[in-house]
Amino acid sequence: MTEQLANTKNAELVARRAEALDALDSVLPFDRRDFLADLLTDDDVATLRHLAKEGIGANSLRALASDLGYLEAWSLAATGFSLPWPAPEALLIKFVAHHLWDLAKRETDPVHGMPADVAATLKSQGLLRSDGPHAPNTVRRRLSSWSTLTKWRGLTGTFNAPGLQSAIRLAVRASARPRGRKSKKAVTADILAALLNTCAGDRLVDMRDRALLITAFASGGRRRSEIASLRFEQIVEEEPVPADPKVPDSSNMLPCLSIRLGRTKTTQADSDAFVLLVGRPVLALKGWLERAGIAEGAVFRGIDRWGNLETRALTPQAVNLILKRRVAEAGLDPAAFSAHGLRSGYLTETARRGIPLPEAMQQSQHRSVQQASNYYNDAERNLGRAARVLA
Repeated sequence: MTEQLANTKNAELVARRAEALDALDSVLPFDRRDFLADLLTDDDVATLRHLAKEGIGANSLRALASDLGYLEAWSLAATGFSLPWPAPEALLIKFVAHHLWDLAKRETDPVHGMPADVAATLKSQGLLRSDGPHAPNTVRRRLSSWSTLTKWRGLTGTFNAPGLQSAIRLAVRASARPRGRKSKKAVTADILAALLNTCAGDRLVDMRDRALLITAFASGGRRRSEIASLRFEQIVEEEPVPADPKVPDSSNMLPCLSIRLGRTKTTQADSDAFVLLVGRPVLALKGWLERAGIAEGAVFRGIDRWGNLETRALTPQAVNLILKRRVAEAGLDPAAFSAHGLRSGYLTETARRGIPLPEAMQQSQHRSVQQASNYYNDAERNLGRAARVLA
């Protein structure tokens, strides 16, 4: 009887947390609400709601909620308890040891790395996919989220402790996991053309996917979160521009739109940052907006199985799935591409066409020259003479 009462009470607590998370429905996907409600504590939910009220960006809040859910699940699996606040240094080091470890040592020492029972629990919850160590950047990001949430609770953590920093350096060196690209292959212009051919029809879903793909690419390789959150109010009609920039007085003019970016990963909400769409992308985007009758709110929305337009915006995950579906329809391998391939593909394509890096970065809105130049370097190496000395 006591166990039944405890189960009933726990179910009531989970239901109450789920209702509280409803206030974040614009940030957290509905299908994740109940899952997070089962993992998070009342204080966790209160912290997320407080962050939302403070105006933290939707993408940042979504990432914090996701990381917090993972951290709570790991803590329950590894220690049997929810996360303590603030976390002791020993728990932080345990987290590092469970996620960054040496594959070779694991072969001779089965208890090295994440314990099998912890891994099995996280896998059953759909939170762990790989049998190997995590990517160092993923571990650093989750520790950063952990630190951020600690500060927002008005507490002081030990995330800069020498012991923890030393453990991270040693673990990264031991894990020896090469950094992988977010998309194995870039969606360059030739691949984009193949994807656009799969949605060349006049169905509503074809027009949406065509406008989505070409807008994401041509606007500098916008991130999937930026495409998912794009609103009609961000689009501004501009004066037509010359088809050839070298002939400004030409009578051959192309339609032009600007997209005001607002808050993104690299810009603030009050920023004046914008990117331009010129020519064919403008026609595709305008055609979609007119066909869908969209004059306010989300630009890219869901379409149900009967072809009816929904009011809610696509999620970033949906943007990724749309690209993968079109990749498959084009006869390519969906596992080799993700939505980030549009971003890397844009920069790769500009490098191939000899467009100066600063000009490309103005459109892509990369802050780091080093990061943006990586795509240029790859393109130049593939097309250059250095690797062809003995060809």
